[in-house]
Amino acid sequence: MDSLERKEILNNSPVLSPEKSLAAMEVEEGFEVQLVAAEPLISTPIALTFDDKGRIWALEMEGYMPDTSGTGEDRPNGKIVILEDKNGDGIADNRKVFIDSLVLPRALCLTGDGILVASPPNLWYIEIKNDRPGKKFLVDAAYTSGTNVEHDANGLMRGMDNWIYSANTEKRYRKKDGHWLTEWTRFRGQWGITQDDYGRLFYNNNSQNLLGDYFLPASGTGNINQRGVAGYNVKIVESNRVYPARPTPGVNRGYMENILDDSLRLVNFTAACGPVIYRGGLFKEAYHNNAFVAEPSANLIKRNILEEDGYMVKGRQAYTGKEFLTSIDERFRPVNLYNGPDGALYITDMYRGIIQHKLYLTDYLKKEISERSLSQPLNCGRIYKVVPQGALLKPVVMPHDPVKLAALLRSPNGWVRDKAQQMLADGKLTKAIPVLRNNLKKTDSPLTLIHSLWTLEGMEVLQAGDVLPLLQNSNDKIRVQAITALPSVVNKTNYEQFVPVLQAMINSNDSAAAPYIAFGIRAIGSFNKSIADDMLMTLVKTYPANPFVSDAIISNLENREEAFYQKLAPSFTDSNLAIIQQLKKTIANINSKPIKKDTALFRKQFPAGISLFNSTCQTCHGEDGNGIAALAPPLNHSDWVTGDKDRLIAIVLYGLTGPVKVNKKLYKSPEISGDMPGLGHNKDITDETIAQVLSYIRKNWNNNASYITRDEVLKIRQHWNERQQPFTAEELKKW
Repeated sequence: MDSLERKEILNNSPVLSPEKSLAAMEVEEGFEVQLVAAEPLISTPIALTFDDKGRIWALEMEGYMPDTSGTGEDRPNGKIVILEDKNGDGIADNRKVFIDSLVLPRALCLTGDGILVASPPNLWYIEIKNDRPGKKFLVDAAYTSGTNVEHDANGLMRGMDNWIYSANTEKRYRKKDGHWLTEWTRFRGQWGITQDDYGRLFYNNNSQNLLGDYFLPASGTGNINQRGVAGYNVKIVESNRVYPARPTPGVNRGYMENILDDSLRLVNFTAACGPVIYRGGLFKEAYHNNAFVAEPSANLIKRNILEEDGYMVKGRQAYTGKEFLTSIDERFRPVNLYNGPDGALYITDMYRGIIQHKLYLTDYLKKEISERSLSQPLNCGRIYKVVPQGALLKPVVMPHDPVKLAALLRSPNGWVRDKAQQMLADGKLTKAIPVLRNNLKKTDSPLTLIHSLWTLEGMEVLQAGDVLPLLQNSNDKIRVQAITALPSVVNKTNYEQFVPVLQAMINSNDSAAAPYIAFGIRAIGSFNKSIADDMLMTLVKTYPANPFVSDAIISNLENREEAFYQKLAPSFTDSNLAIIQQLKKTIANINSKPIKKDTALFRKQFPAGISLFNSTCQTCHGEDGNGIAALAPPLNHSDWVTGDKDRLIAIVLYGLTGPVKVNKKLYKSPEISGDMPGLGHNKDITDETIAQVLSYIRKNWNNNASYITRDEVLKIRQHWNERQQPFTAEELKKW
């Protein structure tokens, strides 16, 4: 690309052909970016998955933000399309529409003989018959709230433990005995979800590079009184710094101090999304289990290096001053990243000017969009893949022979291992069982062993005799997987076999497995609470200062926290020990549980306010008003909510940035997202609706403050008529 072309792209942000957009990218030395699909074959892809033939199933959200007002977003123009490379040149050349007429579809997941499709507010399972939709089953009528595109469930990623997880929700799903199960899990992230080689989950929110879990996803979800469990929703990478290749004035809060640098480039993440842990086996070893994160507002992809320290995972940015991949094309919008069957890193590029939803769109950004005509076009979209330079990629077609599939559990490619496990489990391919059981004895290949364990679990043939030897394995990773599988094999006739083994692990100071042992004791407690409590008490005495073990213990104690505390308190004089502090915190949570209010009355009083709360407020503050980790502080028991009306109205109209103290506790990044966006610039949200939602939160849960009227909202809007930027807590206190 010559200097004149580069100048034109930087100054005017023209629509570029796929070839020109490729030329506008710069990727790390030793890699190249290849085009996989582009318009007219694909339009506005936001998610994809691969089938056993290596074909791409892509989700098109063509209806997203046709203009700055979101005109026509409710049109049923979303699709799932199947893309195929028939001539083997690496570029898709055939498009087949699987299903159309979807309104702002969110996510998809191939599983069994069908596909899960998130079409707000529903989650559907659709059988596949010769690449055509068959019978349709409603899995969840409330998968999303259906109105807030930026804060609704998405992802639908099949985990190693055979459950399907999503970002931005507290639900997980699994098909068993012909029926779909829905279970509670913990809330994770905003857009996109991924797993590492051991099945730990990673995710993020718009302003945080990478969040994740130290422990496997099924553990520690048994106590509803715990608002958080140590080791989950952890900030994995501290730095949120980004290094765009071009000026990026077109970000929603670009007018605010420290959002852009002197060259008008984004300083920190503002639209982090679509993370993936690279597991493809094609890149050099140094890139394996690296976390790649998309930032569409800054037209880049970041690389983070992850390192393990016991059961903890810590990360750091791979570079200072540069990124893994950048582009000077303002319409390059990477929104999701994936491991591919061929080992490449795949990128879904919406190729749009507008990626900020109307709910939060500021007047500043509207002006930026207008100046560079970013509203159009609406029918573009690209899929790329990143590969090592000169790499020879071969199409991947999965076999259907059970023994051959079992052999693929040894593949260096995580996608291939995952797919082989899923095909064996979903197909109940019992001919592979002898191979899988034999794999459980081969500790020289831990990943093969672990996949075999969960494949047997997915086939519903895992036995106590398969798991017991693994609890005594010398490899930490194998032991903790075996503990996590206990609920699938422990029953009332065999639980006593596991007790001495777990007790021996405790007695041997197995610190690497200690949190998992505490989580796993729940399986024993289902049949003998007395024995389970004795084991928990032994753990308490062994690890009283360990916050991870402490919270894992408390996860067994739903509604028994006070009694357990009274039993152990005399043994510990140090009130600062983790077990004491975290038990007190959980007991305090119980004591501050929201009072059940008359929701029917609320629906009559505040219909528009409740609708806005459900679609917008609860996505960060929680349905119970107690806040969500890494996103927002509580509204329940909040002096900001029940205090000065004018101050509260100003926050909702114009937003709040920076640290904020709620009931003497300081909330700041990474515990919460850095900013709460204001709603005052959204013309679709009336002053009456704002008055209703504020009255609703002031009256709900344990709050009982006075109502707020439309006129009171109008008064504050007129007072701050020209204001653009959000308030700080200190600024509001002085007002």
